[in-house]
Amino acid sequence: MAGSVFAFGIWSACGVLLAALGIYAFFAKKEIGFWANAKPIAVTDVRGYNRAVGKLFITGGVVFILLGLPLLKGQNTAGILLSMLGVVFGSLAMMIVYTVCIESKYRK
Repeated sequence: MAGSVFAFGIWSACGVLLAALGIYAFFAKKEIGFWANAKPIAVTDVRGYNRAVGKLFITGGVVFILLGLPLLKGQNTAGILLSMLGVVFGSLAMMIVYTVCIESKYRK
């Protein structure tokens, strides 16, 4: 049981870091980049863009933490598949929301 709680703690820490990045983006003065190792896009409304990206990261962090709940039952259960597949599809959903909704709305 202690290993399950420890694994969920590490999982939750990663989700909290993602949400913290969202809080930072929410209040940033310059454009925040979504893609790794790429310059942020030129935007029409920096404040609105950063708030949208911040909300996306915060939501992604909360969903990431919730997807880790099956870890509390143990690492060798079938529920861990829900966590792994949920992270894959959640990441894809974040990319789609960013590209279709946020980037198309705020790009110069």
